[in-house]
Amino acid sequence: MNDQARLLREQVIQSRERKPSTNKKEAKAIAVMSGKGGVGKSNFSLNFSLTLQKKGYKVLLFDMDIGMANIDILLGNTQRYSIIHLFEAGLSMNDIIQNGPEGLAYIAGGSGLKDIFHFDVRKRNHFLSQLQELSFQYDYILFDMGAGITSESLQMILSCNEIILVTLCEPTAMTDAYSALKFIHRHNQDIPFQLIINRAMNTKHANDTADRLQSVTQQFLKRDLFHLGSLPDDKYVSKAVMEQTPFVIKYPTCQASKGLEVITTRYLNESNSSDTKNTYTFMNKLRGLFR
Repeated sequence: MNDQARLLREQVIQSRERKPSTNKKEAKAIAVMSGKGGVGKSNFSLNFSLTLQKKGYKVLLFDMDIGMANIDILLGNTQRYSIIHLFEAGLSMNDIIQNGPEGLAYIAGGSGLKDIFHFDVRKRNHFLSQLQELSFQYDYILFDMGAGITSESLQMILSCNEIILVTLCEPTAMTDAYSALKFIHRHNQDIPFQLIINRAMNTKHANDTADRLQSVTQQFLKRDLFHLGSLPDDKYVSKAVMEQTPFVIKYPTCQASKGLEVITTRYLNESNSSDTKNTYTFMNKLRGLFR
């Protein structure tokens, strides 16, 4: 009888510790960041997520712009829940996920995230277990980071599989983008960076900007910076923002939508061709930072 009870206890413990089925793949975590505000990072994150979603991938967009969260504003939605409800109301991640167009799932930002790395063990474990569960429900999780880098956002960025850096052709934006890249590089020399030039006057202007950033990155940091593509300065993007509707939905034939289609296709081709097995998954790295 005692042997049966012991066996039952062991089975219960094993079931709790059992990892998700090996036929499920953890989502690729992407940090979308910029060196400064006002470069269109959140708008890119939203429309890029939607374009991935329309191509058949399951995407979760996570608004990490603490204090300036605006994904729900860009969508014209009223914020019902934010990440703060995960901790203060004890809700699950699935409870606070909201639905956007094209079936896009997103989590609105809130002030609660700035304290995650200082929470007690119970709250941190709740956050990690919930995020672990979500990581097997999606193909991509995009973290729309706030402008600049804080100690808290740095830890989340370093946990991601890759970074998309959004900047403009303006000298100040380029300088800030390089500074952000250099700061991340000091902490992790291996995390891949991909570059987006936003609101470019023309293709040549965008390519010249990318060339300058690639050159200085190679010269001083000895690392590659892949130019994923550029988006034009398109009046329909501003119109879509004013109408609180993503431009790839409101104006699918505008130049920005066409440009984002090219960028997304290039991203998927590059991602598929360079995918290698990496034992350090997003969740592994994030758990390590909590220790």
